[in-house]
Amino acid sequence: MKIILITLVTLITFSLSAQTKETYIYSIKGNDTLSMDVFTPKNIKKTDSLPVLLWMHGGGFSGSHRAYPDDTNLVKYAAEKQNYIGVSIDYRLLRQNKTTGFGCDCTKDEKMETFKQAAIDYLDAAKFLVERAQMLQIDPTKIIAGGSSAGAEGILNAVYMKDYFVTDKNAYNSVSFAGVFSCAGAVVDARYITKENAVPTVLYHGTEDRLVPFANASHHYCDPKKAGYIMLDGSEVIANQLEEFDTAYSFNIVKGGGHEIARIPFEDLEKVFSFFKQTMLNKEVIQTKIIRTK
Repeated sequence: MKIILITLVTLITFSLSAQTKETYIYSIKGNDTLSMDVFTPKNIKKTDSLPVLLWMHGGGFSGSHRAYPDDTNLVKYAAEKQNYIGVSIDYRLLRQNKTTGFGCDCTKDEKMETFKQAAIDYLDAAKFLVERAQMLQIDPTKIIAGGSSAGAEGILNAVYMKDYFVTDKNAYNSVSFAGVFSCAGAVVDARYITKENAVPTVLYHGTEDRLVPFANASHHYCDPKKAGYIMLDGSEVIANQLEEFDTAYSFNIVKGGGHEIARIPFEDLEKVFSFFKQTMLNKEVIQTKIIRTK
């Protein structure tokens, strides 16, 4: 597949200083041109090789975009305040303009295909970065996979279920992830989380989320008789798997919270990045559950 590379350089104002933003096309798939915005700290040195937050937006696989203000502000924050390379990506919105949406009338097979292709798009974006690590001044061994809602499902399946969704096992040998940041996400089957692929993980989820299950439940809580009935493993199941493997995690539980917990927790970002500093960079094993009431 031919990849066309376009670079746009602008100066972005965030807080009190400027940043460099570069936009790249990382893949063209049919009628979909998939781009990423890459934010780099202003004072990066030529010898620097920085960790990465690779972010996938939400939107039910039918809407939103990489430059939505909250998603952009997050990756700008990563670059401005945490000395990361912050990246926000597009991906194929396979449920866009579909009359069945992504709820109980969307068939199980369609849902599985959507999860698969989102994971593959995410892996392609990561591969694009890894192959240009020197140019972009990234450390390919320190990529944090992050996403909210549909994006969280995409990144969790990319990180933990790559062997299930990817047919060509050698296609992404160069890609690895050092951490996960998930806001209201789930995987198809948490048994694919193993001691070998488990990485430090930050999870946010509401106990009453009726779209993406908090624990083990059907997607959108569909009745078993519905075409869209498919069981998913939410944040509670993921955290339990990580605990079993002595892998670091921070599980932020909101009792009574619904799918609004998919929002990016800007008020906690300092703590989130501190967790990754301790676990990803310093190799500490920290396992915490933080319970809040809505």
